[in-house]
Amino acid sequence: MNIDSVHRAGAEDREDARPILIVPYMWIGDFVRGHTVVRVLKQRWPNRPVDLLVTPLCAPLVDYMPGVRTGIVWDLPRSRLAVAKQWGLARQLRANHYGTALVLPRTWKSAIAPALAGIPERVGFVGEARFGLLNRWRWGEKALPRFIDKNAALALPDGAPLPPEWPAPQLMVPADETGRWRQANGLGTAPAVALAPGSVGSSKRWTYYPEAARRLAKQGLDVWVVGGPGEKALAAEIVAAGGPRVRDLTGTDLRNGILAVAAASVAISNDSGLMHIAAAIGTPTMGIFGPTSPYHWAPLNGLAATIVTKTVVPCQPCHRPVCTMNDHRCMRDIAAADVVAAAQRVLAEATSH
Repeated sequence: MNIDSVHRAGAEDREDARPILIVPYMWIGDFVRGHTVVRVLKQRWPNRPVDLLVTPLCAPLVDYMPGVRTGIVWDLPRSRLAVAKQWGLARQLRANHYGTALVLPRTWKSAIAPALAGIPERVGFVGEARFGLLNRWRWGEKALPRFIDKNAALALPDGAPLPPEWPAPQLMVPADETGRWRQANGLGTAPAVALAPGSVGSSKRWTYYPEAARRLAKQGLDVWVVGGPGEKALAAEIVAAGGPRVRDLTGTDLRNGILAVAAASVAISNDSGLMHIAAAIGTPTMGIFGPTSPYHWAPLNGLAATIVTKTVVPCQPCHRPVCTMNDHRCMRDIAAADVVAAAQRVLAEATSH
């Protein structure tokens, strides 16, 4: 059974035009994956506008997400309840007259503003005993196999079976915008490889980006290092190893990273938000996985190459943010030569197509 047949089986009014709010996960990769929820909702209710709650960091992504009317930019602190901010957000939500809110995170705090705003239908898993905050409870979250299943199931009618495949996230970046970006940064028009060496948690960071940059530049390729301000020191190390063909494009504006991976011929990334961005754009993307499972965390869009160690590491996958055993061999035993050889294959395939 596919998604369309699930929706046709329901009794909903497909002419319903009440706006829908999605409260997504706010890590960059999870936010990108949340576009699948948008696509499922638009298939189910084509006439209902869909808005996303979004942090200032993730806000540029909304500009490239088809099917999203607007992003509600609001930064709620992670470490405290922030009652005044919750009331301020609720006032803004109330003014938009939402008919439905999908609350993807299972936290109590994420459901407060939709409840204060009086949104009539507030859908989410029970999570942290959110009785009273949600009024369309869903159960069975732990039985769903993947993160995407837990999120996208909320966009289906209650009790509907999961489809064999979910629609993949999409980010549509206009070619003229990437062209202007390349010109503004003096990057020319030559093929380039984008390297995304960052991640949340040091255990997901591959060890040999400087050596890979050196090898790629030696082959005559431009190399761009992309990421946030936390990757500045590592970017400097990569540039020093790779020479003049390597550029540090890290910074505080996520839009810069979006345009970089959109303009690149191939992206090489740890399991990180930029991996999901590149794959959703359609750039051939190589994902390097160590402590995390590609089955659970690779993009739905698919990867041009999935890089894992050939060494049998008994603790893999551990999903720990910091390696505590076996000397990080799940990443240290992936050689730069192997990654560069895979990049050559991906580039050749992309050129032939």
